[in-house]
Amino acid sequence: MDDSEGRKVRNICILAHVDHGKTTLADHLIASSGGGVLHPRLAGKLRYMDYLDEEQRRAITMKSSSISLRYKDYSLNLIDSPGHMDFCSEVSTAARLSDGALVLVDAVEGVHIQTHAVLRQAWIEKLTPCLVLNKIDRLICELRLSPMEAYTRLIRIVHEVNGIVSAYKSEKYLSDVDSILASPSGELSAESLELLEDDEEVTFQPQKGNVVFVCALDGWGFGIAEFANFYASKLGASATALQKSLWGPRYYIPKTKMIVGKKSLSAGSKAKPMFVQFVLEPLWQVYEAALDPGGDRTVLEKVIKSFNLSIPPRELQNKDPKNVLQSVMSRWLPLSDAVLSMAVKHLPDPIAAQAYRIPRLVPERKIIGGDDVDSSVLAEAELVRKSIEACDSSRDSPCVVFVSKMFAIPMKMIPQDGNHRERMNGLNEEDSKSESDECFLAFARIFSGVLRAGQRVFVITALYDPLKGESSQKYIQEAELHSLYLMMGQGLTPVTEVKAGNVVAIRGLGPYISKSATLSSTRNCWPLASMEFQVSPTLRVAIEPSDPADMSALMKGLRLLNRADPFVEITVSARGEHVLAAAGEVHLERCVKDLKERFAKVNLEVSPPLVSYRETIEGDGSNLLESLRSLSLNTSDYIEKRTPNGRCIIRVHVMKLPHALTKLLDENTELLGDIIGGKGSHSVKILESQNPSLGDNVDPIEELKKQLIEAGVSSSSETEKDREKCKTEWSKLLKRIWALGPREKGPNILFAPDGKRIREDGSMLVRGSPHVSQRLGFTEDSTETPSEASETALYTEALTLESSIVSGFQLATASGPLCDEPMWGLAFTIESHLAPAEDFETDKPENFGIFTGQVMTAVKDACRAAVLQTNPRIVEAMYFCELNTAPEYLGPMYAVLSRRRARVLKEEMQEGSSLFTIHTYVPVSESFGFADELRKGTSGGASALMVLSHWEMLEEDPFFVPKTEEEIEEFGDGASVLPNTARKLINAVRRRKGLHVEEKVVQHATKQRTLARKV
Repeated sequence: MDDSEGRKVRNICILAHVDHGKTTLADHLIASSGGGVLHPRLAGKLRYMDYLDEEQRRAITMKSSSISLRYKDYSLNLIDSPGHMDFCSEVSTAARLSDGALVLVDAVEGVHIQTHAVLRQAWIEKLTPCLVLNKIDRLICELRLSPMEAYTRLIRIVHEVNGIVSAYKSEKYLSDVDSILASPSGELSAESLELLEDDEEVTFQPQKGNVVFVCALDGWGFGIAEFANFYASKLGASATALQKSLWGPRYYIPKTKMIVGKKSLSAGSKAKPMFVQFVLEPLWQVYEAALDPGGDRTVLEKVIKSFNLSIPPRELQNKDPKNVLQSVMSRWLPLSDAVLSMAVKHLPDPIAAQAYRIPRLVPERKIIGGDDVDSSVLAEAELVRKSIEACDSSRDSPCVVFVSKMFAIPMKMIPQDGNHRERMNGLNEEDSKSESDECFLAFARIFSGVLRAGQRVFVITALYDPLKGESSQKYIQEAELHSLYLMMGQGLTPVTEVKAGNVVAIRGLGPYISKSATLSSTRNCWPLASMEFQVSPTLRVAIEPSDPADMSALMKGLRLLNRADPFVEITVSARGEHVLAAAGEVHLERCVKDLKERFAKVNLEVSPPLVSYRETIEGDGSNLLESLRSLSLNTSDYIEKRTPNGRCIIRVHVMKLPHALTKLLDENTELLGDIIGGKGSHSVKILESQNPSLGDNVDPIEELKKQLIEAGVSSSSETEKDREKCKTEWSKLLKRIWALGPREKGPNILFAPDGKRIREDGSMLVRGSPHVSQRLGFTEDSTETPSEASETALYTEALTLESSIVSGFQLATASGPLCDEPMWGLAFTIESHLAPAEDFETDKPENFGIFTGQVMTAVKDACRAAVLQTNPRIVEAMYFCELNTAPEYLGPMYAVLSRRRARVLKEEMQEGSSLFTIHTYVPVSESFGFADELRKGTSGGASALMVLSHWEMLEEDPFFVPKTEEEIEEFGDGASVLPNTARKLINAVRRRKGLHVEEKVVQHATKQRTLARKV
């Protein structure tokens, strides 16, 4: 493929909220440009891209799948993606392989939660989006809006989508939930919307041609340009001038044949915007003529005659008016022409797209320190990056391919030709064993070079570093590609070679790739950046076979499922259970069904969901200055523990971190892990982090430093003077960060103690080193030496204890005192005083065990005791839930929400419809079966979509005992108080983990209970 051939390729994904019409739109595009694989009459009914039985049964898309289309002399790779929140990982895989996106929005329902998510994904992956407003016919038939009302609605939706994109561009919101909650609930006037749409910076503008209005079910659609061409000769104006005027506050004056703005209209003028007059009113007339019993059929005949439409007479004589309308509209305004012409004109080709996507695909690196770096390796890696940037498709350029996911299809679906059989005989034993019934194909995009069947390539994982040589060899494998296929939805077309810029399915990589990887023809290649997923798998269940003899089949099935699903996580818990983590209930059901029927083929026992919690202490962390003052260990508010041999005294003080700081640490876990864990003679610095809100040359470490300082002070509610003092104190404290926990990168901080090294009694303080502060650049690396020779032995021993103290802190933060769940948002200061060995009897040191182990245990116990002493609280994960319901079902819906401990944030009526939209927070622990209960309670009248939002502290005290007269009057004396919600949650987790639970085993010891229970 030469340069001109590369310019004729488009890689497009279809993104939208669930049920907004993605697969129906894809059906019509396939029917017109798919080479005859789908008959136009079946388009919209067959749902060609949903070829899985489960997808057809549920009527939702569950995976991203690709098909190759031909439009004029262009080749288009169209990827259909799911809209359900549970399958948003598939949206990430589709977005990575595409250069442009068609974003669909339902004209009736408007912007929903998943619309925010897909626009964010397109922005992260640097895709060029085009807007498709679908289901225009519902405005006419269902809502019965007038053309003017429909125009106001459409302009409002376009403005709202533009607002989301501009908010992401201006780095305003960190997450989709933030942007939804911040969206204005007040109504904007039509004038202000029209003025906003004239801004040149606005992403979606119909007059630019990157917005089309369609009805995917009936197969018609149009852009402004189509109507501009219709009216150009009739009005005696140029098509270009008309295209600019057919959207926004532009009016046509018939007397003067002039197009004027709103200011030039006379006071009593009843002129309508040109979009209403020339576009919507003719559409409304055609619909009324076709669907109304007494409609004027001459309107249809006029349309047929004016545009020379060739419609068979039998279609016009059809008894069903809907079929007549469909045959007229689909020939007058063909949907595929409107969408594909926009895609070809406004979406970039691979050569143009990779030039500006390169900072996201292969972030630029600069080498810090280390003279042992091989310059030839560095030069070749840079050459590979340049060829990706240029989308070089010459045969001698390095071949680089990104595999976004592995997908399994039955062996019988693989095309069987002679050449293929020969290759099948060449499959290695491991591959054939794992692919006995299922064949694993890689869903990939070629970014540089030419990929050939039978070629040998290097499979590179995300952790590979070409500069590290031998130490990085475990992240690279060599593999032979057996076959290449062009994807045609469910079908596969074998090809011998594919050039840069195309999407392809690769066979033969099954044993080498688990989720995603980079393929390269050279070892000296940086792996392409990992994909960013919108949510994490939060729904965890334990799985075991019904028959223990089937354990090996289950293990094999789990391995295959882990490879086939890009989002599922398989782990083994501390208790030896096989834990499967999925994104939600629908995703979990599909995983279990796949295990039972495809991969393991055994009966399974699935446990109730395992919910994760966090542990913290009372308070909101807002009064940081007070907390910093109390952090001084001179106060009596600390826990003291002594090691069994008495040599080391440990004092622990704990404080609550501000919520903003905890959230920042939690969200930047991976970045902190990379910074703190950086080892070796040289380190690689990625100039652009995975967060695309940072500019091209912003150092992520410097940005994180700035955010850490601001987050510590931002939530404090003191005066300006106190804020300055607080900032100074906080900056001092940031120079003493010894470690983060758990797993050295969590949302808890260990501060190094600040005090005299030698005390009056001769004991030495284990000072610790501010290791994390040095890595983050808050302080310089400084080592302290003992002042006297007599101190040297004790000083050396104190240094050896530092790692034990950090290990004790990591153990404590990984399993808190309430129910062995990780701690959240806490800061510890640990002061360890080591007494000289000669002060103690050392006859039998083995009585107490190894001294470093004693210190580790003492630190862990002291940290847990400190949390217990300062009013511990449990923290639970919360879903942001968006509900849509009719007014008559509001009562039953609120009854379901109250049973689920939901907190309602907002309730408002959707403009132009009788539906209500309700935003709530629902605890994850209460969300299982929520959708089913909601459907039952409202007779199917309410629908819910949930996305993981944040962690929230439960204010209830798990150890509450009534003490005051009012409390005793309300709750009774201590003996009869029922466990509160927090205590119930803790007991449930402790029971599951096999920990001790304080509960009465015998409820009624004195009264005999019979089976009949007739008492």
